[in-house]
Amino acid sequence: MWPAGAGTKQLCARDSALRRAAFSGNLTALPSHLVPAGRSVRVFISANPEDTGAERQALRETVYPKLREFCRENYGLEFQVIDLYWGVEEDEWDSPELQKMRMKLLEECLKSSAGPCFVGLLGEKYGNIRIPGQVEASEFEMILDAAVEAKLETKLLEDWYCRDENSVPAAYYLRPRLEVPRTNKNSTQPSATGEHERPWQEISDEIKTIFKAATKLLHEQGKMKLSQAKRYLFSAIEDEFDFALGKQTPAFLKKCVCYIRKIANIERFVKIPEMGKYMDITGTDPRIIRDPEAQEKLIKLRDEFIPTIVASSNLRVYTSVTHCDMKLGYSQEIENHYIEGLGKQFYEDMIDIIQATVQQNFDTETDTLYDEILQHSSLCKTYASFYEYKCESLNILHKYILPSKTGHINPLIVYGGPCTGKTLLLAEVAKKAYGWLHEDTGPDSDPVVIVRFLGTTDMSIDLRTLLLSVCEQLAVNYRCLVQSFPKKIHDLRDLFINLLNESSLQRPLVIIFDALEQLSETDEARKLWWLPAHLPRFVRIILSTLPNKHGILQKLRCLIHEEDNYIELIPRDRKMCSQVLKHQLLRVKRKVTSGQQIYVNNAFSKCTLPMFVNLTFREVRHWRSHKDVNESSLCVTVHESIEQLFWSLEKKCGQKLVSRALGYITMAKMGLSEMELEDVLALDNSVMNELIENTRPSNPLRVPYLYIARLKEGLNGYLIERHVKNVTLLVWANRHLQLIAQKLYLQEDSNLREMHTILADYFLGVWSGGRRKAFCLEDPYLNGCLDLENRSLLEEEKHFIEQASFDRQAPDQPWVFQCNPLEPDIFFVNHRKMSELLYHLTRCGKTDDLLYGIIMNFSWLYTMIKIGQFDKVLADIELAYNYSQEKELKFLASTLRGIRNKVITFPGSLSAELQQRLLPVVSSLPKLRHLLLECDKDGPKYCSIVPLHSSMDVTYSPERLPLASSHLHVTEILPTCNPSTVLTALENGSISTWDVETRQLLRQITTAQSVILGMKLTSDEKYLVVATTNNTLLIYDNVNSCLLSEVEIKGTKHGSSPTYINGFTLSINHALAWLEASKDVTVIDLLYGWPLYQFHCWYEVTCVQCSLDGVYAFCGQYLNNTTIFHLGSGEKICTVTSEFSGGFVKFLLILDTAQEMVMIDSEGSLSVWNTEDISSPQLTEDFDCRKEDSEVVSIELSEDQSAILICKALSIELLDTGMWKVAEKFRARHNERFISAVLSKNGDCIIATMENTPAVFFWRRDTGQCMASLKEISGTIVKLVKSSHHNMLLSLSTSGVLSIWDIDIITAMSNIDKTGKPIQSLVLPARGEIIYSLDGSDCVHKWNFSSGFIEAVFKHEGIVEHCVLTSAGDIMVTSDDKSSQYVWHTSSGENLFRINGQRISQLLITHNDQFVVSLCEENASRVWRLATGHRVCNILTTLQNAFITSANTFVVGMTKSKVLAVSLWTGSITKKFCCEDGITIVNFKLIPDCPDIIVFITSAETVNLWSLTDEVICRRVQLPSNFLKNLEDFEISPNGKLGIISRGDENINVLDLHSGKLRVVHASGVIWRQRLSRDGRYLVYICFQNGEEEEENDTVSSLIVMRLADGKNIGACSLYKTPTFLALSQRHLNIIVGFDDGSIGIYTVVDRVDAALKIKIATSNSRQIFSNATQTSRPKSNSYSFKVSVDCLWRESTEVFARDSPITVSDSSESNEATPSKKHNSCYDRVCAALESRSHSYTSDN
Repeated sequence: MWPAGAGTKQLCARDSALRRAAFSGNLTALPSHLVPAGRSVRVFISANPEDTGAERQALRETVYPKLREFCRENYGLEFQVIDLYWGVEEDEWDSPELQKMRMKLLEECLKSSAGPCFVGLLGEKYGNIRIPGQVEASEFEMILDAAVEAKLETKLLEDWYCRDENSVPAAYYLRPRLEVPRTNKNSTQPSATGEHERPWQEISDEIKTIFKAATKLLHEQGKMKLSQAKRYLFSAIEDEFDFALGKQTPAFLKKCVCYIRKIANIERFVKIPEMGKYMDITGTDPRIIRDPEAQEKLIKLRDEFIPTIVASSNLRVYTSVTHCDMKLGYSQEIENHYIEGLGKQFYEDMIDIIQATVQQNFDTETDTLYDEILQHSSLCKTYASFYEYKCESLNILHKYILPSKTGHINPLIVYGGPCTGKTLLLAEVAKKAYGWLHEDTGPDSDPVVIVRFLGTTDMSIDLRTLLLSVCEQLAVNYRCLVQSFPKKIHDLRDLFINLLNESSLQRPLVIIFDALEQLSETDEARKLWWLPAHLPRFVRIILSTLPNKHGILQKLRCLIHEEDNYIELIPRDRKMCSQVLKHQLLRVKRKVTSGQQIYVNNAFSKCTLPMFVNLTFREVRHWRSHKDVNESSLCVTVHESIEQLFWSLEKKCGQKLVSRALGYITMAKMGLSEMELEDVLALDNSVMNELIENTRPSNPLRVPYLYIARLKEGLNGYLIERHVKNVTLLVWANRHLQLIAQKLYLQEDSNLREMHTILADYFLGVWSGGRRKAFCLEDPYLNGCLDLENRSLLEEEKHFIEQASFDRQAPDQPWVFQCNPLEPDIFFVNHRKMSELLYHLTRCGKTDDLLYGIIMNFSWLYTMIKIGQFDKVLADIELAYNYSQEKELKFLASTLRGIRNKVITFPGSLSAELQQRLLPVVSSLPKLRHLLLECDKDGPKYCSIVPLHSSMDVTYSPERLPLASSHLHVTEILPTCNPSTVLTALENGSISTWDVETRQLLRQITTAQSVILGMKLTSDEKYLVVATTNNTLLIYDNVNSCLLSEVEIKGTKHGSSPTYINGFTLSINHALAWLEASKDVTVIDLLYGWPLYQFHCWYEVTCVQCSLDGVYAFCGQYLNNTTIFHLGSGEKICTVTSEFSGGFVKFLLILDTAQEMVMIDSEGSLSVWNTEDISSPQLTEDFDCRKEDSEVVSIELSEDQSAILICKALSIELLDTGMWKVAEKFRARHNERFISAVLSKNGDCIIATMENTPAVFFWRRDTGQCMASLKEISGTIVKLVKSSHHNMLLSLSTSGVLSIWDIDIITAMSNIDKTGKPIQSLVLPARGEIIYSLDGSDCVHKWNFSSGFIEAVFKHEGIVEHCVLTSAGDIMVTSDDKSSQYVWHTSSGENLFRINGQRISQLLITHNDQFVVSLCEENASRVWRLATGHRVCNILTTLQNAFITSANTFVVGMTKSKVLAVSLWTGSITKKFCCEDGITIVNFKLIPDCPDIIVFITSAETVNLWSLTDEVICRRVQLPSNFLKNLEDFEISPNGKLGIISRGDENINVLDLHSGKLRVVHASGVIWRQRLSRDGRYLVYICFQNGEEEEENDTVSSLIVMRLADGKNIGACSLYKTPTFLALSQRHLNIIVGFDDGSIGIYTVVDRVDAALKIKIATSNSRQIFSNATQTSRPKSNSYSFKVSVDCLWRESTEVFARDSPITVSDSSESNEATPSKKHNSCYDRVCAALESRSHSYTSDN
């Protein structure tokens, strides 16, 4: 039943109850914030604002940003501090509204903070008591009576407090300051500022005094309880401490901290004016004393209450005692010292509490399904909390859900207009469904409830992702092993139906889809074909939709006919709305007067939507009983009410702040978090200007949190919280609110762009790290140069800008928050940046940031792929391409598709895979260089292999556009200035303009059914000229596709047969056309569309060409004549005739720069004419090609006019126009013919097509090598057209398909050098970075390590078999199959001397570069001096796999059963080891660090360590039986401790030669070759794996580096070609791989980000290549040939030197001299000099 494939994540025992509840839809079991990491760390600061200002400012400037960074990096959470006093005016500190909000936010912090939640800062000041904002009428009147009894003046209370009957019970409220009675002499005027503010402070103090005295009296009389009196007697800080710390558990108190600052003997300094803010004082000067009552309360709080809490819990309390300066008191210096210590302690305590209480939660990072479920659960709980109506619909839904119903079960549909409460109803049902089912089916049942609010998440917009997430949730709940989910939508729907059948009585299923109209059009989702009309017995599906959107309700009615399955939500009646409003008001202890109720009823008579009732409630709850209301007091529509709500907020918080805040929330793709909103508003200068008007700005420039709190409170229920990926975001509760906010605040384009820019800069991290942003600079010049690093600014300007710039404390925005730098794969994703940045960059026009900040950013690519968002990467790249039209993006997308399976399986290999594919094309696509550098910088964290030079062939697929069923129907193709737009003409007379990328037909022209012969565009693409079989030229306006004029072409006719237009050409303002067999050319004025005149020629016209400036026309004719006319006057200037007058002029080329004209005739002959004197051209060059039998097919003049490409049927010629000679010639192979050929942009490459061949061929000009053939899948290519505007090539295939090729990408293949044959061997010098390759040919190729190109070719007489190098690589010795040995100087390429005589089986060179050992199988082997060629000795024993010891004493080799050590001086066998009878030696190695120890393996499956000095076996290790049956390779570590054995399988066998233990490490595939690094730390191997996809039948080879210390693979990359040789350099861990096509790949290993190797990568030529546009092309490789004459001939035991040899003949006795003879000539001296200079450099290196 279930499809097979990969596995589904299932719930296991360790999964939490929280997770199980979320998956099964048990919403009541979920906490309010769903997951621990779904919250932020919110710390409430409780303090007196007067005496802690400096501390709080210092913490805000230096400590909070560090803590925020710590939380983001280590937990992926926000750190937020709630300090409502910060940024608030002093006279607002004791505002009742502020104090009420403080207590509310304190409660929220205690409940919701994930970590620390409360910090108390307590000093020597107790603080003022609070002014009550509202007092119950009975209590207030009792207080008034007590005040009168205490002989206090109560007039002030009676003026400032007003009775409100709308409060339940009735109450007196404190009037706003603007409503102060005018009759009061101390009243403040509405516009009062400055000194007029003082009376309010006096009034405030007097009111507090009255309340305090009255309540004391009432308490003493027993008329008021202490709990009642506290609000009039206690300060705000005591209330906060009591609420936060009293009656709390010890576990909770671990999240709280108190910092107490005591000032010793503070009373002594009471008369210092500045000390008034640090303690409570009373009295007037000079009798100022410390307030004893306030001090008593402080001591009770500080020294009794807090110690009591500490005694019963682990509350952190820090007490600091500071001493005042005797003269200055609590001076600035003392305070700064205290603040510094407080900051350090605060930071440490917060870190400790966070680490102890906050858990790192990676669930939602790695499990997208879990995150999706949590998002909808969060929304469901939020929406359900706003459900007010107890309507009949809920009961119907309750009955429908219960599984007792029998018979047919259909889905239930809830429908209704906007704002009718559909979403809230379904949320309430989803919340209660689990409980209903559990209650009905019994305690053992386990129902499943799945809810999706469509359109609210990325996975609930498209049908495919919606069904996938629902199927995954069903599979987890019902424990179905769905091993792979289908990719086809119909298969996915079938799986959905099958999974529904898993429900049962004990496990009933409810699925709720809200807002079906929000589904996208894709997969025809709105046709509802996927929805099952009949459900299994225990399944219920509930849907909601708008009645008139996309016809969804109508389609549902066709699908489900029973009317009982439809519930319409209609507006309630007026009485019900009034009743609901009454209950809502009573819940908040409010009501309205009967007079006010009339206007409420009037409003409900016009609108009764639930949302309107709620909006009305928000308005009338603030009505006082004495408020005058009328018809205009209430709005009558939802729309107007929302606007009214926004405007009231603007009055309260500021117009600019509200408009920008709501604008940012609305325009953000997913909403904004509280902290993000704070950050963004701080970056908005217009908002900050409004907030700090008339005050001096200071660092940090931030929005006071009070404004954010007011905004949230004012929009409570409309601006809701939604949990997305561990972040709580503010979003609109419904789409209506969003639309109105958009209409009010997001209409002006300039504002939109500015706001998108601010958001983009924020998520880019432009202003992070303390970088200051300029604030409100009026000077437009200075506004344009705000970068302080701009060197062109004057110092005064810089100083001014610095003074006007402020830190906005924007956080850093990396793509991931790295918990541990040593574990790069453990991280939290910055999902906010992921979801928002691209969206805002595309809307504010920041193309560079879009390209380099996102798409070309390796960290973004890696993170997206790592978290399983590969398809999202491709979608984002496509979006960026549509926006920027950069072809690098298209190529990057194609590249990523090519490595999809590899990087999804192994994300760490991304950097290496990208580097391999991008390095060859970076010269053609320079913007990709940024991504390459990013790979170099960040890639080694995840993959230690870094490709330095890639040999990978460019994989490229062109854009294809089907035009017709056959190429015969296509008459013409024209490229345009737009690279993706082409014009095509069909034989039926239609001309179409196509967008190739989207395959959309943009415009179409019909030419009245006349057959089109050809068409051309003018250079400015203003006119389109079309030639038809009616002998007319049609001139069209190309932009508007309208016909301007039609001109008939006439000419002289010969015979009665009909003739057609033979050809036409265009100049700037003219069209020139001629008929077949005609001597006349008609000239037409394009502007007016009429013929001007005719050019009359001597012979029949064959071709016409115009000069670039449009002045002259050149008419080619039969008998190789060309006539020149003046286009302006029609005057004939002259006629020239080529000497080869047998044919006709087929092509004309005009070289404007050299003032030359080139005539090419039909037979390929060419003549060049100097046109400096246009009236008398002079013949300068001519080429007779009549002997060749192939005709000219096409010609092309290179862009710089330095070369002419002549394509003939059987050959391609390149003519150098400087010297007028054939520079290169390429011939077609037998039975092949060229159709067309073009040059690349820089002229380095030739692209051609062959007859009957479905491919585009690509040749290198310098080598003539065919670099690649790109297959055209649509058929054989019949036409090739090159764009003159872009480096694009258009090809038409036989099937009528047009393909557009990017020549830049095709020519990138020339960046790869190939020898043309499989690499058989690679030779590297011990020092230096040169590579030599052997490929079974007669050449040795020298490769430049820095450039990756072939630098030189050394040609031999025969096939090269062996090659050795000196340590520095300056001398090379080679041998070939012609029994010759050659000594080369590698720098100059000179063959110093040549030795003939014996075929060599192995060449060796001593470590001191003095001697060469030439081993032979048939004759005596020889040891000879490299400097002289003289023999030292003969070796008569045949040796195999020989090595020279590091002391240059012995050559050690093996025979079948022996290991022999032969002296290099005598040739005699000095040491030997013989095996026992029947045992043979399989392989042997020398230990580099122990030159006297030899390791060999025998056929008896033993590993032996043999001492060459003592001739004894030091150690023998026995291998398992049959272990050596398939021995492939054997490596020894330098210290001889480890042996690495490969057997041609998927295992790496690591043998500890000391203990004899064998460890088997599983490799990634079948091992082909392995190499141990020189230091023994790494094993490099190539293995083969089968393709992962079904269509990948070929095996894939991979290069892998394993660290032997821990057996970990630290790097892997695919090779994409068949490897033929693997080599490692000795100095650095560079890897060189030879391939079967003759190319090499160069890689390096960067483990733990080695600094030296990083520098090497940065300076590598492959990273610098083509970075400068003016850089010249690479140098041509040199070719060096062998010496024809032989210098020395070897015979059996002697050597014979030729007379003219540079090596002087000497006696045999001289051959043993250590010092060379002085008789040697210059050749000998050069060899010696090279060796000597090499040895000097070696000494200096060591």
